[in-house]
Amino acid sequence: MADRPAAGAIRLTAFSHGGGCGCKIAPGVLSEILKNTRGFPAPPALMVGIETSDDAAVYRLNDTQALVATTDFFMPVVDDPYDFGRIAAANAISDVYAMGGTPIMALALVGMPVDQLPPEVIGTILAGGEAVCAQAGIPVAGGHTIDSVEPIYGLVVMGLVHPDHVKRNSAARPGDVLILGKPLGVGIMSAAIKKDKLDADGYREMIASTTRLNTPGRRLAALAGVHALTDVTGFGLLGHLLEVCRGSGVGARLAMDRIPLLPGVAALAGAGVVTGASGRNWASYGAEVALAAGITPAQKALLTDPQTSGGLLVACAPAAVDDVLAVFRDEGFAHAAVIGETTAGPARVTV
Repeated sequence: MADRPAAGAIRLTAFSHGGGCGCKIAPGVLSEILKNTRGFPAPPALMVGIETSDDAAVYRLNDTQALVATTDFFMPVVDDPYDFGRIAAANAISDVYAMGGTPIMALALVGMPVDQLPPEVIGTILAGGEAVCAQAGIPVAGGHTIDSVEPIYGLVVMGLVHPDHVKRNSAARPGDVLILGKPLGVGIMSAAIKKDKLDADGYREMIASTTRLNTPGRRLAALAGVHALTDVTGFGLLGHLLEVCRGSGVGARLAMDRIPLLPGVAALAGAGVVTGASGRNWASYGAEVALAAGITPAQKALLTDPQTSGGLLVACAPAAVDDVLAVFRDEGFAHAAVIGETTAGPARVTV
């Protein structure tokens, strides 16, 4: 214990081989791992399981309540321990909102190199997570800790939703409008942090985006015109949109110039500041994407950029667009934007 560095000298990102949702196993590898795990018979009350790679499991309790259950955890995406805790908590809670639910309780998942990190640093990570849980109105009611080589923090989150308001990622219809709630670029910014290329303004923008709870999901669930809902995380915008397309049996068209981006990330991507996860994502699903000749390598990296605590992706009827955008604006999501539309199948994205 005597060899632990002082709290002020610690860079959390130096302890991990990857940060945030960029640590996720690539979609193609994950599919191979899980290919033999889908045969277990599901009880009738299980409304949402693993069949369409949705954001959370949903279990019907009665005619007016269904339980939403999810978990998410990862290694540090930033060096500040309080901010790391906040980002990880917001990211985990997001999956409940993405199903249209309201979170009710969380459990902490903590793995830390206790011989390398001072107790006050670990405590600060947990405090950051608790602060975001308090913002969401839920307690951290327990959890589990282990001594691990890399710092790991996240939550199990449970919520409630009316069974009629569950929003899956597999119910989009041809002709739906696609709306993205947050700008892209978190993975690129996290890569810039590791290379000391992200300035103070960029860091503030990144933290503001990643710690903003995706609360619009609760209200969007009540809109009949909202057909499908998911959140954009480690597989990037293209990866999570393809999950919507596959599950729904539709295609999609994106307008690159309409996709909101965090300030400065286009220039960073153009300078080659990208994550390894972006390339792994493209290798997993690039065959299902048609890119226009004018799409640059930097834009391709943005489309596959792993988002930690990313935005909600909504597929809604054209008549519901104004209502959806009004919900986002009312909840403080000024960058929410229409980015494309769904088409008749096959499950393929054109940009």
